[in-house]
Amino acid sequence: MSAQPDVAQEFDHAESNILRQPAPVWAVAFACVVAFMGLGLVDPILPAISAQLHATKAQTELLFTSYMLVTGCMMVFTGFISTRIGPKYTLLCGLALIIVFSFLAGRSHSVGQIVGFRGGWGLGNAMFIATALSVIVSAARGTAASAIILYEAALGLGISVGPLLGGTLGEHSWRYPFYGVATLMAIGFLAVLLFLRGVPKPAHRASIAAPFRALGHLSLLTLGLTSLFYNFGFFTLLGYGPYPLHMSAIGIGYTYFGWGILLAVTSVFVAPWLAEKFGILPVMYTILALFALDLLVMGFTVHSRPTLVVCIILAGALLGVNNTVITTAVMQAAPVERPTASAAYSFVRFVGGAVAPWLAGKLSDAVGPAMPFFIGCLGVAVAIMVLWMGRNHLRHIQYVAHGRGRG
Repeated sequence: MSAQPDVAQEFDHAESNILRQPAPVWAVAFACVVAFMGLGLVDPILPAISAQLHATKAQTELLFTSYMLVTGCMMVFTGFISTRIGPKYTLLCGLALIIVFSFLAGRSHSVGQIVGFRGGWGLGNAMFIATALSVIVSAARGTAASAIILYEAALGLGISVGPLLGGTLGEHSWRYPFYGVATLMAIGFLAVLLFLRGVPKPAHRASIAAPFRALGHLSLLTLGLTSLFYNFGFFTLLGYGPYPLHMSAIGIGYTYFGWGILLAVTSVFVAPWLAEKFGILPVMYTILALFALDLLVMGFTVHSRPTLVVCIILAGALLGVNNTVITTAVMQAAPVERPTASAAYSFVRFVGGAVAPWLAGKLSDAVGPAMPFFIGCLGVAVAIMVLWMGRNHLRHIQYVAHGRGRG
């Protein structure tokens, strides 16, 4: 199986090109920021939704479950769609769906309605996110690595700003964050409509079966399953974490803003340096172990608000490194096209993201507030075991810099 070291090698020359981009790239990047806001936007308002709509934690956590489950399942079909109607119209359809369903979520009168509309939001999110990276790469000036760094920066900025926006608007009403996203996405829709030009349709049409065939490569399947179990920890932290904090919406927003800032900084600047110095797999083992330890501490100190705040914010640094490193590994894992590998990997990993928040809510009500963190820790430990068991299929994965491979 052949490696693809050129993906990582290009990062040496990427930073000098990242800001010199044409208008279409900035239009899509802005829309990416808003799209990624949706991931953490509901964090600060979960307790308010639960209290005002008389819902249990598990019922409220379904806001994450429906969003992630639909996003993951639809990732498989985005290549099929975009190669037929073209990248621009795929982006516009995705943005339009997000606008409609985020507005409807703000108009909801029950948790069930919000859960359903978040599923529709996830449909639009999948169509947009899966296409945005390939559009940025094709339209950007400079190397592909410049475009990838820009995409990762948009991801980090969106994830960090989302909770802050949700907390600020949520101080007035839990409905306002949904309206805020609909408004920003409408601006993004107009930007893409007006400025995105000259992006051709792919040369050949993608098959729906391609992502499933890609999972036949044990290297890609190993990384997908690793991320599935790792996401039990990630989305326990993201989806359940606001409840034991017992803070106002703005307090939760600032906490997760700090988490998102560290995630953004480490994903763009720290992860490539660590991967070059120590190798991708050693970094993944170490970061996953530290994240499991972080969740374990949160479980034992669940009644200490200062400790929880510190652990949540520090977890951002760990998650930023792991997200970038595992994405780099996925791009090298199997001899398939990058969009196909990404779709297959996303399909598997989002299952963990869908189940974890709902399970955390159930465990909290049935056992106690600490149990979700212990189960999240166990999930990350299983991820380490899966990665170790599949290590022989990942020997070719390396981070390459200045022409030297370090695996």
